[in-house]
Amino acid sequence: MSTSASHLASHQARAVADISEGLVLASVEIAAPPERVFQALTSSEICNWWVRPGVMDTREWSGEVRVGGRWRASGIGNGRPYVLEGEYLEIDPPRKLVHTWEAAGAPGRPSTVTYLLEPTSKGTKITLRHAGIAVPDICTNTSIAWETSFARLAEIFTESLGS
Repeated sequence: MSTSASHLASHQARAVADISEGLVLASVEIAAPPERVFQALTSSEICNWWVRPGVMDTREWSGEVRVGGRWRASGIGNGRPYVLEGEYLEIDPPRKLVHTWEAAGAPGRPSTVTYLLEPTSKGTKITLRHAGIAVPDICTNTSIAWETSFARLAEIFTESLGS
């Protein structure tokens, strides 16, 4: 098993793409209470965990966390600048967050990301459903990105326990 694969397995971040449905399902357990995890999903902390070094590097995030509010993330992906954006559709802290997701200026309908947060004996389980991804390659790459990002988020909270 490669270092990155064993590293991901240690945090049990999982993501699966169903390219025929344009759907990604992902989950991870985080060593922090739901309120704290919700904050990490709705603040500039995203820049700390929403990354794949050398592939996708999120450098800026802004958002107005309210129904109808907009969010925007930008960085470098595959050596080129990118901008993702969306609108918050449902906000029920610290249990549920739903927002749209699209590349800025992209044609077509945005996809939709739903996070469900459940308290566990070890912290919080995040279950993510990212639906409406029309292009199969993008669906596959998005699945890999969610698994990598969730593994990094879990790692950050595990590191903070040790300090």
